[in-house]
Amino acid sequence: MDLFSLQESKGGFDPEADTSVMPLAARMRPRTLDEVAGQSHLLAEGKLLRRAIETDRFTSLIFYGPPGVGKTTLAAVIARSTNAHFMMLNGVESNVSEIRERIGQAQLRMSLHQKRTVLFVDELHRFNKAQQDVLLPHLEKGTVRFIGATTENPYFAINSPLLSRSQVFPLEPVAENDLLMLLRRAITDKERGLGNKNIVADEDALAHLALKSDGDVRKALTALEIAVLSTPGESGNIHITLQVAEESIQQKAIRYDRAGDGHYDTISAFIKSMRGSDPDAALYWLAMMLEAGEDIRFIARRLVIAASEDVGLADSNALRVAMDAAKAAEMVGMPEARIPLAHATVYLATAPKSNSAYMGINAALQDVKSGRTLAVPEHLRTPTRKKLASAGGAEQESLEYKYAHDYPDHFVPQAYLPEGRVYYTPTSNGLEQRIKERMDYRKSIIDNQLKKKSD
Repeated sequence: MDLFSLQESKGGFDPEADTSVMPLAARMRPRTLDEVAGQSHLLAEGKLLRRAIETDRFTSLIFYGPPGVGKTTLAAVIARSTNAHFMMLNGVESNVSEIRERIGQAQLRMSLHQKRTVLFVDELHRFNKAQQDVLLPHLEKGTVRFIGATTENPYFAINSPLLSRSQVFPLEPVAENDLLMLLRRAITDKERGLGNKNIVADEDALAHLALKSDGDVRKALTALEIAVLSTPGESGNIHITLQVAEESIQQKAIRYDRAGDGHYDTISAFIKSMRGSDPDAALYWLAMMLEAGEDIRFIARRLVIAASEDVGLADSNALRVAMDAAKAAEMVGMPEARIPLAHATVYLATAPKSNSAYMGINAALQDVKSGRTLAVPEHLRTPTRKKLASAGGAEQESLEYKYAHDYPDHFVPQAYLPEGRVYYTPTSNGLEQRIKERMDYRKSIIDNQLKKKSD
């Protein structure tokens, strides 16, 4: 009995179907938890979901994640693992009457055969409130063991009463190494896969399929099947090259070693293009990294650094733009993440530039590391006021901390370092020009005060 016999023919999977004509992705569906690709954060030994499945101690589950990560597959594996009957509904096609019909079938099966039913609802977020409410009393009674799957955030897309009765488990895109393992298994598996064909697959071809599938198992296996079926055999072998893989998944391979020179050279060109105020070049190198599958979090971190290092005080809003882009990119994921990343890239490239804060902290750090440690001036120390409470005369006046807000323009000359040192030199670029004007004005006050004392 295969996986698909778990489902009634009326609900979707046809137990009488000829598996030989099924797509490779369908034939290779896992039958056990150990065959599930990825999701180790949920299914590794000792993890909560695995313990709940193996001990048959779960009630209602909601799987949340992008397409092709195994939500439907995992639900069917759970049904098989717990020896339950598997029924499937679709959030787009099913109505209230069909839900009630399935509930009735589950009740009859339990009363006649003492066999529990797993009711799986795909695209659960498409169920309206009435459809979700029909399920609630049966979840309370345990008539069915409910598993829902959604690509939308369940905390926004699912009604609170149903959500409160379910455990939510996020499924993640399948890692490239797991996809590679699955592709190799499909090539060698004679029962369900392509093992009866003489296939020679180049490693760079399989790596390209794994990379460009974006964590989608279905996409990876479909591309492999297309590659095999569309490639004529030579000397009895079907040779899957990188070019064949590119055509099958309809994306070219980018010469970019994410662990080597390609990675560092491209990010260097990206940063230097923004620093050099060339938005066109910066966008090209950004596109190169995105197309090659670079981690969007790595790109976002470089944008945040560039916002302070290269734009800095010439436009302090650049840091906020970079931070917002980093958060937005991680929230929406690819491919939409390219938009906020491009937004920040163009903003940084076209913004006025200043590295004054960057140079200042480097100079200060160098002094701290190489010079003698300066003592904190007495009037800046925390207990100074208490120590000086009983003091009087000129000594008290010279040592007492002066609260800047008590003076005109909220500024008063006083020493904040025991030695006069300059680390920050403002430029005249962008908004830093205003900072320079303020600094020059305050310096003139200090100079005038020193001149009066010398006179």
